[in-house]
Amino acid sequence: MRTLFEATAPEADASRPLADRLRPRQLGDVLGQEHLIGPEGPLTRMLAARHLPSLILWGPPGTGKTTIARLLAERVGLHFEQLSAVFSGVADLRKAFEAARKRRRDGVGMLLFVDEIHRFNRAQQDGFLPYVEDGTVTLVGATTENPSFELNGALLSRCHVLVLKRLEDPALEALLRRAEQAIGRKLALSDEARAALRAMADGDGRFVINLAEDLLGDPDQDVLDTARLSARVQRRAPLYDKAQEGHYNLISALHKSLRGSDADAALYWLARMLAGGEQPLYIARRLVRFAVEDVGLADPEAVHQALAAKEVYDFLGSPEGELALAQAVVYLATAPKSNALYVAFGEAGRSARETGSLMPPLHILNATTRLMRDLGYAKGYRYDHDTEEGFSGQNYFPEDLPRQAFYRPGERGFEREVAKRLAYWSRLRQRAGSEDPA
Repeated sequence: MRTLFEATAPEADASRPLADRLRPRQLGDVLGQEHLIGPEGPLTRMLAARHLPSLILWGPPGTGKTTIARLLAERVGLHFEQLSAVFSGVADLRKAFEAARKRRRDGVGMLLFVDEIHRFNRAQQDGFLPYVEDGTVTLVGATTENPSFELNGALLSRCHVLVLKRLEDPALEALLRRAEQAIGRKLALSDEARAALRAMADGDGRFVINLAEDLLGDPDQDVLDTARLSARVQRRAPLYDKAQEGHYNLISALHKSLRGSDADAALYWLARMLAGGEQPLYIARRLVRFAVEDVGLADPEAVHQALAAKEVYDFLGSPEGELALAQAVVYLATAPKSNALYVAFGEAGRSARETGSLMPPLHILNATTRLMRDLGYAKGYRYDHDTEEGFSGQNYFPEDLPRQAFYRPGERGFEREVAKRLAYWSRLRQRAGSEDPA
C-alpha cells in the first residue's frame, strides 16, 4: 500500500522541491499546530459546524499556513485561489473577485488565499471588505507580522485571527523522518548532528526539509558529526525584524529581565538581539533609559555605567565593544531598583499641566528693577547658606498651590540615604513653620 507521503508519479518529479512534495494531504497530518487542528481546536470546530469564516493565519515562516489554507478549501468544497501580496496589485485582486463572482453564480465558492497579506497597503486592504462581507470570497490571509499593527481594524473585525506556533523539536524530527521515507534512505548524521540540524532550522519546517534534501542528495556521504554538519549546511538566520514586532518583543524581554534582576535572562536577550542584527547603539540607548527609569537614585552609578558602555562601543566597535554592553546589562540587572524618580516626574508633570500658569512666590524671584522691588520681588528671601543648617525651609511652590510630595524614595540602595536627608529637611521645615507634605 502506498503511504501518505510516498510520491505519486507527478510528485516524483525531482524538479519539485522536497518540501512541496511532502505537503500533507489532510489536516490531521499538519505538524506542530495541534492547538488549531486537534479535537478541541478552533479549525476542528469550524469544520464540524460546516462553517468556515474568513481567517488570518499569523505565524513564523515554515509553520504550514499555505498548507492549512489549501486543505481547508478542500474540506469545505471551495475553489482555492492563491495570490501573493508581494507580487500582486489591484488588477490581480479585481480579476480574483470577478472570477469569484462567476463561480458563485455557478454555485461554487472561492477561498482566496493571500500570502504576506500585510504587504498590501491600507487602501488595498479596504478593497477586500465588500467581497468578504457579502460572501463573494472566503478570505484566508497569511502573515508573519502582528495583525494588530499591520492590518486594518475593519478587515480584522471581519476575520478570525489564528496563531500558528513555530515547530518544536518533535515536529521537526517527524519532518526529517518523512523526508527520509520519501527519498528512501536515512540521513548520514550522528545523533548529536541530527539534533543540531533541527536546531539550525529554528522552528521552520520548510527549512529543515530543505536542509535534509540537501544532505540526502549525496548518497555516498560519510556520517557527519556536528562540526562537519555546520561546515556543510547553512544555519537559518534567527527570526528578527528590526522594524517590526520581533524588535519590540526582544527589547521588551531585555528590559523586563533587567527590571526583574535576572542577569542571565538579560544576557540571553542581549545576545539574541545582537545575533539578529540589532544596532548596538539602539541597545545602549535603551540601557541608559533603563538606568534612569528603573534604577534611578537607588544606584546613581547605574547611568554612568550605561553611558560608559555606549562610549566603549563607540571606541572599540564590534565585536569587542559588545562586551561593554554585556557588562552594563549585568550591572543594571544586579543594581538595586527604584522607579521613585520616574513616578515623581510623572506626577509633577500632571500637576504642572493641571495648575497652568501659577506664578512662583515673590520671595524667590530676582528683583532686577526698582519696579520689581516695589512690587515685592525678592522680599523676605533667606539665603540658605547663611543659616546654621544650610537650609532655610522656605516655601518654593506657588502661593496658591499647597506643598506637594512627588518624590518618595524607597529603602533600596542609595535612596535610603536620600530618604534620610528628606526626612531631616522636613523636620527643619516644620521647625521653620513651613507647610509640610501630608
